[in-house]
Amino acid sequence: MAKNPKKIRMEMRKNRAKPPRQKAWGETGDGGDSHAKAAAEQARVRNRGEMSRKRTVVVDQTGSQSDLPAIDEKVCLPGRVLRVHGLWSVVEVSDGRLFRCTVRRLLKTLSSDERTPVVCGDHVWIRPEVTPSATESQLAREIKGPRPPSPGEANAEAVIERVEPRKGQLVRSSRNRIHALVANVDQVVFVVSLVEPELKPHLIDRYLASAIQGGLEPVICLNKADRVDPADFQHVIGLYSGLGVRILLTSAAKGTNIHLLRQLLQDRQTVFSGQSGVGKSSLLNAVQPGLGLRVREVSDVNSKGKHTTTTAELLKLVAGGWVVDTPGVRQFELTGVREEEVEGFFVEFHPFVPLCRFASCTHTHEVGCAVLQAVEDRMISTSRYHSYLGLLEGRDAEKVLEREKDNPRKTRR
Repeated sequence: MAKNPKKIRMEMRKNRAKPPRQKAWGETGDGGDSHAKAAAEQARVRNRGEMSRKRTVVVDQTGSQSDLPAIDEKVCLPGRVLRVHGLWSVVEVSDGRLFRCTVRRLLKTLSSDERTPVVCGDHVWIRPEVTPSATESQLAREIKGPRPPSPGEANAEAVIERVEPRKGQLVRSSRNRIHALVANVDQVVFVVSLVEPELKPHLIDRYLASAIQGGLEPVICLNKADRVDPADFQHVIGLYSGLGVRILLTSAAKGTNIHLLRQLLQDRQTVFSGQSGVGKSSLLNAVQPGLGLRVREVSDVNSKGKHTTTTAELLKLVAGGWVVDTPGVRQFELTGVREEEVEGFFVEFHPFVPLCRFASCTHTHEVGCAVLQAVEDRMISTSRYHSYLGLLEGRDAEKVLEREKDNPRKTRR
C-alpha cells in the first residue's frame, strides 16, 4: 500500500439531474380542502443534486503525491496513456506492453471542472486484471511475466487507479467545462492553412494565448504554401516573428521546410493542433513516412475541413520524441481566464502596462491608458488589440471588429 496513507473527505460530483417539477400534493379537481392546499404550498421535494456529496478516500501524503488516491505499487504498473476511445484507454507501460484500460470509478466521480478524468499523454498507474481467485504473488508474476504485445493493439486489460499531476497541457473550454486535449507535453505546433480554410489571425492569437496558459512553447506552422504567393503573407510572418514566436512556412504536398519541422520535433514532446483540413496529419505523414495517418480533402461546399482524426493519439518518432495528432477544432475558447489575466497573453502590451495611469486599467476606455496610445501610434497591432478585446469580452474578435466599425470607440485623453 501507500507509504504514508491518510484518510480525507473529498468532494464528489453532484447529481446533475434536473429537479422535479412542482406538484400540488392533495389538491383535487374542484379546489380541494383548504388544509390540503396549505400543506401543498409548504411541501418541498428536494432534489438529490442539491445535496453535497462527499466520500472518505485513502490518499498518499508523500512529496508531490499529496491528496492523490493511494495505490499498491506492488501490484500496479506506471504507464502513459497513448489514446482514449470513449470509456476505454490504451496505456503503454515501461516494457512496451499495451493495456486496454477502464477508469476507476472513484476517478470518474471526484468533483472536477474537467470533462474527462483521463486524457492522451497522462502518466497513470494501472492495475492489471486477473481472476478473482488470484493471489498477490500470482498478480506480481502476471505483471513481470513476458507477454509481447500485438502491433498497435492492447494485449491485456487493466484499471487506471490513479492519474499523476499534469505539467504542460493544451486545454480549451467545452460547454463551460475544461476540455484537456493532451497532457504532459512541452511544445505545441499550431497548424494554420493559408487557403482552404482561409487564414484567421484572430484564431492564431487564441492559440498563442492557450499556449501561454498551458505553459507550452508555441510554433506556428503556415501550411499549404505551395498554393499561394508567400509574399502576400509577409505581414503575418513579420507580425508574429516580431513577437518572438517561431514560425514556419510549409507544404506537406511539396515537402517545403519539412526537414526544419522534423528538427523541431526531435527529442521533444509535441502536440499538433488546429482546424480540420489544415493538414496536421499530412504534415506528420511527411515528417515520418510510414505513419499512415488518415487524410481527407476539404469540403467543396464550404471550403472547410472534414473531421478525419477522431481522437488524440500519442505517436513515437523514429528520430526521437513524441507527437500527438489531435482532432480538428472549429472553435477554440479559453477556459478559466480572469479579466485581469488577459493582458498577460499579449507580450507586446507588457512594456506599456506599467505606464498606464490606473493600476486597474482594462485598456479599453480609461483616461491615460498607455496601451491605447500605443495602438493609435501603431506600436501595437490593431488586429492583435481586437483579439485582446475579443478575449476580454468573451466574444469572437471578428464580431468585435464589426462593432468597432459601426460604433468607433471614443477614448478620452
